Amino acid sequence: MTNYMVEYTYTDDVANRDAIRPEHRAYLESLVATEQMLAYGRFGEDGPAGALLLIAAASAAEVESLLAEDPFVKNGIVDSHRVREWIGTWGAVPR
Repeated sequence: MTNYMVEYTYTDDVANRDAIRPEHRAYLESLVATEQMLAYGRFGEDGPAGALLLIAAASAAEVESLLAEDPFVKNGIVDSHRVREWIGTWGAVPR
């Protein structure tokens, strides 16, 4: 498995984002249960609204498939995203 970093940038539709958040988090937790989601969390207020996800997958294409099922993506909350291989060298995240 390879680790991937995903950067989400959200739309400005805060009301819809708040309404869908429980479903979004439940989906991410389902990936935690399968050990594909290594970590996730939103960015602070110092830039555009968004989040960082660390995902273990066999390929970037697999990551894209996982993202396509995220309720935030399905409902247009994610304005854009970026997937990059991430090579962790230290810390609690598996290498």
